[in-house]
Amino acid sequence: MVDFSQARRMMVDSQLRTFDVNDIPLLDAMDSVPREMFVLPGREELAYIDQDILISDGAVRRYMLSPMNLGRMIQALGVEAGEKALDVACGRGYASAVLRKLGANVTALDADEVLSAAARKSLVAAGAAGVDVVSGPLEAGYAKNAPYDVILINGAVDVRPDALLQQLAENGRLVCVKGRGRAARATLYVRSGDAFGERTLFDAAAPVLAPFVQEPGFTF
Repeated sequence: MVDFSQARRMMVDSQLRTFDVNDIPLLDAMDSVPREMFVLPGREELAYIDQDILISDGAVRRYMLSPMNLGRMIQALGVEAGEKALDVACGRGYASAVLRKLGANVTALDADEVLSAAARKSLVAAGAAGVDVVSGPLEAGYAKNAPYDVILINGAVDVRPDALLQQLAENGRLVCVKGRGRAARATLYVRSGDAFGERTLFDAAAPVLAPFVQEPGFTF
């Protein structure tokens, strides 16, 4: 039987701290949110491995990002208590629970209604009540609750997520993985008026989300 409390502590000490995740509130959040509650039933023992985890057994394969990449991406957002957050491709809700633990008012978006239903159940079970779980196209965001101070995309994109960027508040931040394979980089966008600054954060590969796949012949 896995001691999940010990597994969380090992994740924090061996994966997050060694990968330059040093924000204390974030480390505390990821040490307290039970990641094992957000995986497929029967796969709880895989919850703390250092890789992306399959969380959907449907036709479309979806993944929970590895703790190291997710931790650094959330850290780059600089989430403040009371800020509005949009968690895109929320899956079963793990990142939403972490953002909520940091004090954000979270909207969790997924296009897969089965995953959305699982997220609602897992979030309540994990003590992360108050997250607004909604269903809809990932690439369209969720304009009803916009503008957002922070947006997290749980996966990689081939194309700039323009519709999501437009839902940022002034000085709002969006983080995602841009590109594939060895060219993939975690990337931070910051809004200033109608312009969006872009900064590469670190090398990071992640599964590409289907709505953000580059069409043939498209260029940035």
